[in-house]
Amino acid sequence: MKYFKFLLLTFILGMLCSCGGDDDICESGEGTPRIKLAFKNAATDKEVTLDSLYVAVDYGSGKVQLGKLQKITSRLVPLRVDDSPYTDVYVRLSDKGQESKVRISYTTKSIYVSPGCGVKKNYGNLSSELLTPNPVMKVEVGQNNIENEDKTNLYLLF
Repeated sequence: MKYFKFLLLTFILGMLCSCGGDDDICESGEGTPRIKLAFKNAATDKEVTLDSLYVAVDYGSGKVQLGKLQKITSRLVPLRVDDSPYTDVYVRLSDKGQESKVRISYTTKSIYVSPGCGVKKNYGNLSSELLTPNPVMKVEVGQNNIENEDKTNLYLLF
């Protein structure tokens, strides 16, 4: 019985000591960053708040609806993480309204973060092209590189 208690105590202490740090959890925004879209008035070139915005993205297997947001000044959108040199983003202002198609082109660079997070992609040499122009009238590139989600990368002019 004495040995059983000793083994049980050793087992419990071993379990407590084997708990690792937070190396297995990807924290503090170390994952692949998203592109930050902001909105401007085409006539005044000033930033605006949109009443509603619907966004969809083509990740290579068809459009994926990212949903509706209301009263927004910016939107974070994940880009493709495969080897494609562009991502198509679809934007509309109402549920059944007209849809604009914006093609965002870039180069990618993979960076190793940690065993838990793995590899993240940074996007550079950002350029955009408005393929379907209504309701978005024009696009403007802001920050040319996406390394974090702090700065606006693309302005959509309505």
